[in-house]
Amino acid sequence: MTSHHAEQLGRARTAAEFAAVIALLDTELNDAIARKSELAQAEDRAVFGDGDLAAARAALDDCNDQIALLEKTIDAAGKRRAEAAQSEARADIAALGDEIKAKAAVLGERWRSVHRLVEQLRQELFEADALARTIATANGLFDAAGVTELKVNLTTTRRAAMAGVRAAPPARLSRPALQADRLLLSFLSPGGALDPRPALGAPVDGIKSKFIPASFSERG
Repeated sequence: MTSHHAEQLGRARTAAEFAAVIALLDTELNDAIARKSELAQAEDRAVFGDGDLAAARAALDDCNDQIALLEKTIDAAGKRRAEAAQSEARADIAALGDEIKAKAAVLGERWRSVHRLVEQLRQELFEADALARTIATANGLFDAAGVTELKVNLTTTRRAAMAGVRAAPPARLSRPALQADRLLLSFLSPGGALDPRPALGAPVDGIKSKFIPASFSERG
């Protein structure tokens, strides 16, 4: 193992840093194993008088020692890398916990805003219903007096007021949220929760309807 690799291993702190040094050590180990094969062949030749046998065996022993040291170092570095990975995973989980805690606080604020807006919507509906009942009563009086031109078309008034661009729901929306969104849209859509069906045979935009009348004070 070179001193450069030893220094890198000594400075390594993260799992990624240990992995990088291990990769270099693996390369060095593969080179040493290849060199061992060459030295073993040189030893075989020296046995038959082709070369210095003592030198060949000393070089082979040194190579074996280097391989053993590299294998031991790689094993130890692998354990350090695993420990670092576990520590990083715990840190990531702790960071995620802090992030989710903050998001939970924001979620609470969102739900409080939903509560406030729903209550505001209910109050607006109550006031709109009272006005609609008043106008419906006046329409009956206009009919009786034969001044139908003074009547106010409640459905036309409401639909005109609720016309406009509607936001598209996000691509990933939970089933309860989708159901709630459909319910909210039903307040705005023709035929929805606030759109009463006309009396049987009554004209709607020049066409006779076969629907049965519904509630919400817009009859008449």
